[in-house]
Amino acid sequence: MSNIPKGSTVLVTGANGFIASHVADQLLAAGYLVRGTVRSTSKADWLFERFDKAYGKGKFVCVEVPDMVQDGAFDEVVKGVSGIIHLASVVTFSSNPDEVITPTVKGALNIITSATKEPSVKSLVYTSSSTAVMMPQANEAITVTKGTWNDASVKAAYEPNAAGYSVYAASKTEAERAIWRATKETKPHFQVSAVLPSANFGPILQPGGESSSSTASWILKLWDGATGLWDFPPQWFVDVRDTAQLHVAALIDPSCDGQRIFAFAETYRWNTLLGIMRKQNPGRKFIEDNENEGADLTKVPNGEAEELLKKHFGHGWIGLEESIKANTATFKV
Repeated sequence: MSNIPKGSTVLVTGANGFIASHVADQLLAAGYLVRGTVRSTSKADWLFERFDKAYGKGKFVCVEVPDMVQDGAFDEVVKGVSGIIHLASVVTFSSNPDEVITPTVKGALNIITSATKEPSVKSLVYTSSSTAVMMPQANEAITVTKGTWNDASVKAAYEPNAAGYSVYAASKTEAERAIWRATKETKPHFQVSAVLPSANFGPILQPGGESSSSTASWILKLWDGATGLWDFPPQWFVDVRDTAQLHVAALIDPSCDGQRIFAFAETYRWNTLLGIMRKQNPGRKFIEDNENEGADLTKVPNGEAEELLKKHFGHGWIGLEESIKANTATFKV
């Protein structure tokens, strides 16, 4: 059952991003038309090249939204669309909350405000993050619920010498909360849902395979022998293709209205990733294991997300080994 017929147009903001490009790809594969937004259309050349070849010309179009913070930034681009998936966010990892939190929240509010003005909109999906719930904490037995929020990062973001990753986490926390507050206050004529992905691995669609601001680049860093990742505790992962398909499911499935959908497939450790990469690439030498790493013991409500994948796409979570193999295939020679 779908509330958006195939052939309808779906708006995907920030379409040239790692996850957003996969969302656009999955929408096109499912039979929808995609209108993407980018800050500059020059950033979309590779998207046209890929999608025109795969799905035919005219199925994907792209428009400029240079500044999502401007009032009415999305008013024109939402016209005539049946669905909206808002992925555009600030990923500079600046430690200045005014440069990250403020524009991310304003962009989220702008998209829902524009959507309420457009009668054709039937569904809006906001791309949140696992960091809107909590920061990963090794060896801590934490139970996450649908009502869990990362208040600790919001507080830390405004303290002196705040870490850029904490500021980013605060931006996702506050933006998602702003979406839910606006939904409660305005009672829009369309359904609203949020997808909260954990660390995304898997194939990178952009030529070159680097996508430096995404978690997929962590696999490249391991490939190249970097140890700076030890600063990030092990956590949950999800394959980016599953994340994208969950966005499609959230968009079209009426049961997702008002839901937070947790895209958490399984936990990983850096040593586990290295072991998989050694197994898959027996002729390559990798860095030694990290002797001091812990494990993510968090329990998350991810069962409904897996059921959505089975319901709409006929499969459960993509496993870690398959995801890593697809991830490395996009950059290794």
